[in-house]
Amino acid sequence: MANTSKGQLAVVTGASSGIGYELAREFAEHGFDLIIAAEDGGIVEARQAFEGLGVKVESVQVDLAKADGVEKLWERVKGRNVDAVAINAGVGVGGEFKTTDLDRELNIVDLNCRSVVHLAKRAVQQMTAQGHGRILITSSIASTMPGAFEAVYAASKAFDQSLAQALREELKDSGITVTSLMPGPTDTNFFHRAGMDDTKVGAGKKDGADQVAKQGFEALMAGKDHVVAGSWKNNIQAGAAKILSEPVKAKIHAGMAAPGSGKE
Repeated sequence: MANTSKGQLAVVTGASSGIGYELAREFAEHGFDLIIAAEDGGIVEARQAFEGLGVKVESVQVDLAKADGVEKLWERVKGRNVDAVAINAGVGVGGEFKTTDLDRELNIVDLNCRSVVHLAKRAVQQMTAQGHGRILITSSIASTMPGAFEAVYAASKAFDQSLAQALREELKDSGITVTSLMPGPTDTNFFHRAGMDDTKVGAGKKDGADQVAKQGFEALMAGKDHVVAGSWKNNIQAGAAKILSEPVKAKIHAGMAAPGSGKE
């Protein structure tokens, strides 16, 4: 395929699989050159796939839960015009808080919160100097409720949602837009990695990662503040979250995420 690059550059994290992979593919299909990052070796295969779409692609295998990992990624960006940054890398852990592994949950905080702040800081500073840019932060429908049996993950996504909306307001006159992507249950490796295969949400029907990424990309390019991606049920859930009490929402989430609930 002939090179279709338009000279625009997008940075996508968590791009070796799932929503991140599909977001990177959306950018590539729309002519963006890419810098893609992930912790696992699949990022090399992803680079090769996206190069087949006729754009220039650089891959960085790096652990973004560590500060030096974020800086290693940003070293690839420094001094270049970056048009879009999709901060997507994330991880979850399911189960009872009293028994879940502390180190895994602190890793959630480091990847889903700390690294998001770190990368957003670098992106905002550079885009401010440029006078333009688009930032996509992957939040979740889980950000709208207390996530019983997924407590740290849901809290981390509420953090991401709040950060995205706050930054959008701060940057509204700067030429920089910030969009939050709010998927519902999506067909990725997330639930397996989180140990939630036996839960109602883990075993249930899920949206395609390609559909979620397409909606996220379109919302980003349109400059929207957020998009509830996936099926219509997600929009109903997001709407209901605005009127239900926190205890009620926590109970609903517990019914979906409790260990063994998928076998009932």
